[in-house]
This record gives sequence, C-alpha cells and structure tokens, in this order.
Amino acid sequence: MRLAAVSVDLDEIPNYFAIWGLDPAGSEHTVYDRALSRMLDWARHLSIPLTLFAVGSDLGRSANAGTLRGAHSAGHEIANHSYSHKYDLVRREFPEIVDEIERGARAIKDAVGEAPVGFRAPGYTVSDPLFLALRELGVEYDSSVFPCPAYYATKAAAISTMTLRGRASHSILDTPNMLRAPTRPYRIGAPYWLKGDGLVELPIQVTRYARLPYIGTSLTLAGQRGARWLTRMCVGEPLVNLELHGIDWLDTADGLDALAPYQPDVRVSLGNKFEALTAAVEELKKAGYAFVTLRETAVHFG
Repeated sequence: MRLAAVSVDLDEIPNYFAIWGLDPAGSEHTVYDRALSRMLDWARHLSIPLTLFAVGSDLGRSANAGTLRGAHSAGHEIANHSYSHKYDLVRREFPEIVDEIERGARAIKDAVGEAPVGFRAPGYTVSDPLFLALRELGVEYDSSVFPCPAYYATKAAAISTMTLRGRASHSILDTPNMLRAPTRPYRIGAPYWLKGDGLVELPIQVTRYARLPYIGTSLTLAGQRGARWLTRMCVGEPLVNLELHGIDWLDTADGLDALAPYQPDVRVSLGNKFEALTAAVEELKKAGYAFVTLRETAVHFG
C-alpha cells in the first residue's frame, strides 16, 4: 500500500522574524486566527486527514486551544512541536530538552483531551540526546530528519549571509552527517542517521534521486505545474510525507509585509498557494496513495 501523510507545523509568525534576525512585529496569533481555519477547510474539501504539530506555549491562549480542540474532534491528529519552539533545543542541557518535550505534550493533552504520540523538532534539528529523551518519555514516532542537500545548503548560506550583515538568526544548522540518513521510514540507530532498533523516524520528504525538498515552501514557490512535477518525482515511494507550515496559508494581505523581503513564499498569493498544494494532493491520489495521519503511518512502518 502506498501511503501519504500531510502534516502542518503550527509555528506562529514571530518564529519567522526570529529566523531572519528581525524584531517581532505583531501577528502573534495569525496562524491560529486565520491560517488554521483555511487549512482545515482545504483538508475537508479534499477529504484528507492532517497531522498538526502544535507548540505548547501557544495553547495558553484559550482561543487557540479551542480551535485545536475542534480540529482534533474533526479527526485530525495533534502532535508535539515542543513547548517553546526553541531552535537551539538540541544544544540545551538534557533536563531542559526533556522538559520542553514533556511540557509541550502536557499542554496539548490539556487542550484536546488526548496526549500526543508524535514529535517534530523545531527547525528539523535533532540529536542523539533528543532521541533519548523521546524514548524515555514514551513518544511513539518522530518526524524531523530532513536529509535534503539543497535545503541544508540554502539554510547554511542564509545563516552565513545574516552573520556577515550583523544579524543573528535564531536558526541553527544540524550536523551534515544528517544528510546520510535514510529518506524512507526507519528505526533510529546510534548515531541517529543510521538504522537501528529505536524510535520510528518518518523523515521529511525529498524527491527520488535528486533529493529535492518536497515541502510546502518548495511547492508554493513552484506553482501549480511545478508542484505536480515535484509530486511525480516522489511517486513510487512507499510513503510521501508532505510537511507544511501554517504560513503556507497566509500571504502579504494577512499583515506579513515586513517578512516579504526575506521570505519569498509570503509573496505568493493565497490563491496560488491553494492551487499548488491542491495539485500535489491530486497527483498523489491519482497515483493511488491513501492519505493517513502520521500516527497511522508510524504503526504501518513500525
């Protein structure tokens, strides 16, 4: 059986200002107030489940918790994206790593009534101590490893450029050894980019052969035709794990003008984003993929 999963990281907009070394400029709740209802309508129209990775600290706002509870009641999976979304989480002391995961899970359980079983690290950056913490806390799967040379090179160049210009990004680079990790579901070994008998890892999707990034940013920038082309480059994989962000359902009309010079996907209109993401799902359905949550995927490949 060919499986496809669509997951969405619900990073709020101040996180993007932090990536680019900019001062936050409002929009603290734009993802929950605007983007989340749009993506849920999109998923309902296409009859697909979503896996929503929530940041625990965002759920202290009752409106956010209520919106997420509604998504959970509608059948979407809610997973853990840490409590504070610290990009340098893997550089923290082990007790703080445990605390960030545990508090994030507790906030989600309090909001939706069910503890999450999956985890995704901020910035896709992981480490062996992080996986040890996940195992100790009984997490069933992780979906963070992104073995994509093009993404890694782009991220490294962006961080270097900001440093030269005197701005400090909150984002950090993973070890380049991460690029040696399998591109298909596997059990974590030691080190984590090797296969072993540990936690189930569901890597962020890359295309076959060229290992181009197959994520929301690349699809929306590619447009409808480009999204179909990138999707066809993934067809044949046993799992297509499409990872999106809340910002994929926003554009400059949502008050993101300050991000536009740095974040090119923000300049893509909301309508064009919907067309590109819909085209990707349609191509996968046409190829015979069944859409499931990441929790169901982990059970299948575990």
